[in-house]
Amino acid sequence: MMISGTKTAHSPQLDTVLMVESFIQEHSGEYKKRALWENLPRKMMYQTFSTIIGYLTDSGKIAADKEGKICWIYNPELIKRLLDNSDLKIR
Repeated sequence: MMISGTKTAHSPQLDTVLMVESFIQEHSGEYKKRALWENLPRKMMYQTFSTIIGYLTDSGKIAADKEGKICWIYNPELIKRLLDNSDLKIR
């Protein structure tokens, strides 16, 4: 879509983001980025998938290991337990 000569980015729908999150959680560490995209339960454009991967990386929910495999790293229970520990201090 073009408005006054500028491109507007397409934002993925919430159900699509949640589907990718769920798939990564279930298959953490099994797939590299492209293979992950190819094995999703629903097909989507690679650009949309890349936008979701960027969001999940920036929000600290996923990371890639040294082989490039996508891993789920978000653990809210651990974060809560660490924040509740009075022996730890946040600098």
